[in-house]
Amino acid sequence: ARDAEAGARMIRGTLDSGEAAERFGQMVALQGGPADFVSRYADHLPKAPVIRPVPGDGLLAGWNTRAVGEAVVHLGGGRLKGDDVVDPRVGFSDIAEPGDTLGPDRPLALVHAADEAGAEAAIAALQAAARLGEAPKAAPLVQEHVA
Repeated sequence: ARDAEAGARMIRGTLDSGEAAERFGQMVALQGGPADFVSRYADHLPKAPVIRPVPGDGLLAGWNTRAVGEAVVHLGGGRLKGDDVVDPRVGFSDIAEPGDTLGPDRPLALVHAADEAGAEAAIAALQAAARLGEAPKAAPLVQEHVA
C-alpha cells in the first residue's frame, strides 16, 4: 500500500469481503481439517462446559493484549511448556473493542472455561487487562517501522 490509510482500507476490505475467512478455511482444510470449518465452526469445535460473561462498566479505552493472551494460556488454551496439552474448548469470545460502552447488555467478553474456578480466574484476569476510560484515537492497522 502507498500509505497506512490505504493499507488499512485494504485490510478492512479483505476482512469485510470474507476473503480472509475463505483463505483461513483453505489453510484448515490443507492441514487435514474439515473443508466447511469456517461456515460450520460451531459444529466442529468442542464446547466449554462453563460459559460466563465478563462484567465491565464504562467506556473501554483499550486492552493489555499480553495479559489477555496470558489469561487464555492459564485457562488451558495455550502452552506454558512445550508438552502442555491445549484445551480447544476454552478461551474468550465476543471481546469488546476499544470505544465500546460496557454494561449489563455489553460485557467485556464471554469466557469459555473447563470449570467454575477457571472461569472466575479468567474473569478477574480479563477485567484486569481492560483499560477503562476515554477511548484513544484509532491507530493505523499498519505502521511503518524505521530501524
